[in-house]
Amino acid sequence: MTEHRVFATAFSKIHPMYVQKAERKGRSGADVDRIICWLTGYDEAGLAEQLRRNVDVATFFAQAPAIHPNASLVTG
Repeated sequence: MTEHRVFATAFSKIHPMYVQKAERKGRSGADVDRIICWLTGYDEAGLAEQLRRNVDVATFFAQAPAIHPNASLVTG
C-alpha cells in the first residue's frame, strides 16, 4: 500500500495552514503550537527546530518525543 502524499509534505508547509484556520476561529498561533506540543511531546524549542529543518510530516511524527496517550481521542 502506498503512503498518502501528506506524509511526504514538509510540516513547515502545513503548520501555517493550521495557524490560519485557528485564527479564523478566533484562536492564536500559540494555541496551535500548545496543542501540537501536547500531542507530540515536543517542547517549543523542539517544535521550532523541526519547523526550521523542514522535516516531512512522517518524520515529524516519527521523531516526536512522546505521542500523548489520549491522541486517539482527538477528532476533527
